Amino acid sequence: MPAIAASPALSRLRILDLSRVRAGPSCVKQLADFGADVIKIESPPGVDPNENMGGPRDGPDMQNLHRNKRAMTLNLKLPEAREVLTRLVKTADVVVENYRPDVKYRLGIDYDSLEKINPRIILASISGFGQDGPYRDRPGFDQIAQGMSGIMSVTGAPGQGPMRVGAAVADVAAGLFAALGIMTALLEREHSGRGQWVQSSLLNAGIALLDFQAARYVMKGEVPGQVGNDHPTSMPTSAYKTADGYINVAASGDGMWARICQLFGREELARDPRFKTNELRAKNRKELNAIMNECLAKRSSAQWIEALNRIGVPTGPIYKMDEVFADPQVQHLGAAAEVEHPRLGKFKILNQAVKLSRTPATLKTATPEMGQHTDEILLELGYHENEIGELRKKGVV
Repeated sequence: MPAIAASPALSRLRILDLSRVRAGPSCVKQLADFGADVIKIESPPGVDPNENMGGPRDGPDMQNLHRNKRAMTLNLKLPEAREVLTRLVKTADVVVENYRPDVKYRLGIDYDSLEKINPRIILASISGFGQDGPYRDRPGFDQIAQGMSGIMSVTGAPGQGPMRVGAAVADVAAGLFAALGIMTALLEREHSGRGQWVQSSLLNAGIALLDFQAARYVMKGEVPGQVGNDHPTSMPTSAYKTADGYINVAASGDGMWARICQLFGREELARDPRFKTNELRAKNRKELNAIMNECLAKRSSAQWIEALNRIGVPTGPIYKMDEVFADPQVQHLGAAAEVEHPRLGKFKILNQAVKLSRTPATLKTATPEMGQHTDEILLELGYHENEIGELRKKGVV
């Protein structure tokens, strides 16, 4: 078992985490939560001018993304660090990095270099735009990827200009795709005995998230636009006003539409030529939404949520964040879980979203302090205490 036994599921694996900010840490978090021995490698204080890009170490972002890890410092810019890195790579299964593509070659953590040290190593590289191509050297950022992938062109109300999604969806998706790629490479390695290079990018992740919206264009040449809270093709699916607020209704198909009309006491709407098919309802969405709002305004949100779900029409509230975590189903799912930090005390962060029946993930430890486990890890690698002292004097760790 690793030093931090969050789960036995991946306890045989060691991951070297050279990533920062969000995409890389989102990837590694999946592996750490399921018990992999994750070693977070950071430059010693003052070496990396971008060391605070992920926000304050004691802040919610860092504490959420870097739980269940051990931490050590290593100045990869110094030649003496290469020997330490070599020993680490020999013991590792996976290296994760999200530097700009050229940086890894300067630091000696490109795949060809790592493979010579350990032929079974898997390198996962997450970038803004890919490891090659005309935009290879551009710095990547979630909002840039949201714009270039087309996400912002289909988000927001018509005529009000592009709108970003209110979460770092390209970052997180790039990390999750990388984690999926790592697990695929690990499975393949069981047969071949060899590692490989896994690559994901914010741009490609954003395009993949568009799913049917992007498929509409690549297959049929349709350029989707902004439709606000409406579903692009399946109506009535939107946010509607009730007597005391707003709810989401997602009615897909003629059967659901007919049941809504019956519930409203407006059976004639199911036969209305403007609304007889899904295509017509989408085409005439303005008139359809006006009727939906008129009917739904007669009762409260809670009453409609109950009534519409009872007839098989997916319906739900539209929450603010405090309401999300007060919801009984969210609490039942354990979407937030408690960790204890030696300085900050007990607090809650987001729990792992994937459930396993026999080997579940746990939040075993809070985010470590910078370099907290440096000596511990170096001792595991065979360094003696006097050697560790020399490495500290030279600024290697």
